[in-house]
Amino acid sequence: MPEILTRMGDGRRVSMAREQILEDIQAGMADAADAAGVPSLSEDEMEKIADIVSEKGKNVAVEPGEEVILTNDGGQIKITMDNGGSGVGIDMGRLEAILLHERAFAHDTFELAWTDYSLKAIKPIIANEMQAMEYMNSLTIVPLLYGAMPNMGLYYAPDGPYGNPTDLMREFKIDFAMEQAEAAANHLARDIKYVTTLLDSAGCEGYNFDTTASAGDVEFVGTLMGVEAYRKACPHAYIAVGMAAENVLGIHGSIEYNGKIVAGMFPHDQVKIVAEAGANNFGAVVNTNTSKSFAWNVARSATMIKECVKQSEIPVHADLGMGVGGVPMCEVPPTDCVTRAGKILIEIANIDGI
Repeated sequence: MPEILTRMGDGRRVSMAREQILEDIQAGMADAADAAGVPSLSEDEMEKIADIVSEKGKNVAVEPGEEVILTNDGGQIKITMDNGGSGVGIDMGRLEAILLHERAFAHDTFELAWTDYSLKAIKPIIANEMQAMEYMNSLTIVPLLYGAMPNMGLYYAPDGPYGNPTDLMREFKIDFAMEQAEAAANHLARDIKYVTTLLDSAGCEGYNFDTTASAGDVEFVGTLMGVEAYRKACPHAYIAVGMAAENVLGIHGSIEYNGKIVAGMFPHDQVKIVAEAGANNFGAVVNTNTSKSFAWNVARSATMIKECVKQSEIPVHADLGMGVGGVPMCEVPPTDCVTRAGKILIEIANIDGI
């Protein structure tokens, strides 16, 4: 059988026979079904994934009419930041970078972002960001959100006022660690309401909570409480919540949202409580295993996200980039894998956006 040029999860080029690709697809699918407790893909679906992975063209595409909405995290930072931050280091202002994405790159939506892409860093400069949002919205047509990570790690010592749960647990101060985490979550929720409602007053059309739960289950709950308060204060706002990982890390272990313990949740459960909090769309994440093939990773991603879409009452925009969604974990994701992963998640997992 002819060899098919594909990649590993770290971006390395490899050649595989179709039988090997199918074996990896079956193995990745089985791993996802076992880990997340979701249904397996059908034989036809796995054959279709193999067909897409094996396509000869460098890049692939869906048929006309099957396109989905493209959203973006990091906003104009991807242009202005140097490659140490996954940008391209082009020296231009934020407005110019946003107009470039709107008028040259044809993004469906876009977001304004600050260089330190964390909510806590926005709070002291909120007046400046309100002014920037009002001005940039007057010159753009594309729906313009604001974006930043909840990044609750910044609320722990040495950067914040609360004890670091990881350090406290090493000292066997388990109850105190849980108390500090809960206090930080409440503080995060208050800051979310403060920042988002002020941006809304300046014409912001919504907010992207990117990399949610990077600090585990307590950050997830703090973000959900903030989303709930934001939705109540601004019923018209468009709220996107994208996750940091496929599985919510149990730093606290028993913290709940609406009576549900969030630690250990996979995408098909995460999306339900994100919708309950009032979000408009959900960014589902499945992490890439760098030691496995692209075929293994993308089949695993499609298996988890298909069930997430099936159980969701709101649109699911799959996180598809460096190290998530089946895409290799490398500084500049290869377009051959990005386009194949996108096509597979659209045609197999039935996602609403990327």
